[in-house]
Amino acid sequence: MGARLQNNEVVMSEETALELVLPARSAELPGGLAVRRALPRRQRRMVGPFVFVDQMGPAPLAADREVTVLPHPHIGLSTITYLFEGEGLHRDSLGTVQRILPGEVNWMTAGRGIVHSERLRAGASGRVFGAQIWVALPRALEECAPSFEHYDAAAVPVIDADGVRTSVIAGSWSGATSRVRVSSPLFYAESVVARGATLLVAPEYPERALYVVEGELRVGSRSLVAGDLAVLRSDAAVRCHGVDAARVLLLGGAPLDEPRFISWNFVSSSRERLRQAAEDWRQQRFGRIDGETAYIPLPEDGSAPVNYP
Repeated sequence: MGARLQNNEVVMSEETALELVLPARSAELPGGLAVRRALPRRQRRMVGPFVFVDQMGPAPLAADREVTVLPHPHIGLSTITYLFEGEGLHRDSLGTVQRILPGEVNWMTAGRGIVHSERLRAGASGRVFGAQIWVALPRALEECAPSFEHYDAAAVPVIDADGVRTSVIAGSWSGATSRVRVSSPLFYAESVVARGATLLVAPEYPERALYVVEGELRVGSRSLVAGDLAVLRSDAAVRCHGVDAARVLLLGGAPLDEPRFISWNFVSSSRERLRQAAEDWRQQRFGRIDGETAYIPLPEDGSAPVNYP
């Protein structure tokens, strides 16, 4: 069965609605926390302005332990940190010290350069569990002044209907708009789908993807399980049925003006700018975080590749 018209929208109820499905790769943060990395991939570098998707945990952690990601730099992007469980502490070279709890949002814009560290601890559940996403900046903002903004859970609107609870973390989605300030047209949301419920992903943006954090969804006869990133075809609403209770990240937006390149923690439209950032970090010309002396060194395997494999 192919596409059909419903409420003046094309609905693709079968797997033809899926442009590409990629299982996330296993990786590890410098502090030792296991992650699933869904973007970037050789088959798909970006979805809208999103260039990086990491799922952190779920990982058990003793109450007296923490995962420490030492100071490291960024340019040309914004990072979005969002937790499902546990708590974090952000520190940066602007002097920011900010705790983050589940449902809150840390939005850090690197612009021409920032250094930050992250510490994660388990909450009442005894686990660390969350996501960190990178959004590439429009070219006009790539070298903007760095900034950091924290938003409490009240900034994130919630849509609760028919067994699907969606939190709009950033941007606008399904008539709701987050108070988080963004740099380009985008959406980023968390949907919790009850078993047997249906998640409708409408064609509100030119590029869209969903990432299954846990549980299982079905699109037509195609099963999407934890760790799957599904890039959706444009101009069609997609119905995803909850086989089991599932947690899903929805993301996308308008594509940027030109391609972006990634080298280690740096994002830019210019390869030369990436090389300069690498040399600046090697020579420790970035800002420093008060009270922190250790840091993550630049990978010495050729100054890090221009793009992830």
